[in-house]
Amino acid sequence: MKPSIVWHEAAVSKEDRRQINGHGSAVLWFTGLSGSGKSTLANATDRYLSRLGVNSCVLDGDNIRHGLNRDLGFTEADRKENIRRIGEVAKLFVNSGQFALTALISPYRKDREAVRRMLDEGDFIEIYVKCSLDECKRRDPKGLYQRAMRGEIPQFTGISAPYEEPVSPELVLDSERWSVEDSVDRILEWLQERNLIPRGG
Repeated sequence: MKPSIVWHEAAVSKEDRRQINGHGSAVLWFTGLSGSGKSTLANATDRYLSRLGVNSCVLDGDNIRHGLNRDLGFTEADRKENIRRIGEVAKLFVNSGQFALTALISPYRKDREAVRRMLDEGDFIEIYVKCSLDECKRRDPKGLYQRAMRGEIPQFTGISAPYEEPVSPELVLDSERWSVEDSVDRILEWLQERNLIPRGG
């Protein structure tokens, strides 16, 4: 850190903003293989949160690579930096009293844990969208697995690069067995049980 850069405390705290908003704030970190349903679930959850009057925003990995992270590739170092930057942005949302819903493969445990350490305890909620590689290949909504298996996409998670499953995520959603609605219900129930969001809707 450069000595001329000084951290400035916010005039309105995270707790103040939570009280004003009438709900908690946290990062809902959706992780899983490509095609597992992360973006679908993040956006569906966002829609239901909005119906409850909860402030939230989806940070989709593909969308962010069109802007903030367009200079990054898919090497292990670039993936680490991609996650770090998105984690910092998500933290800003949490501190502003909102929920940040990230839909990212985020294949490495150490990178996900690094984001967890950025945040206060309880502000990082890891959601593992569980789906077998065979089913993800079958779905292949963007045709990426076919391209990866032809060697057209190097360092593709699940084919030529690893995916490290979460060890103890807050939630595991089996997208092969559960509908989108069932999974969203489980997320909302989990948040309501911890008084992070209001009941009803």
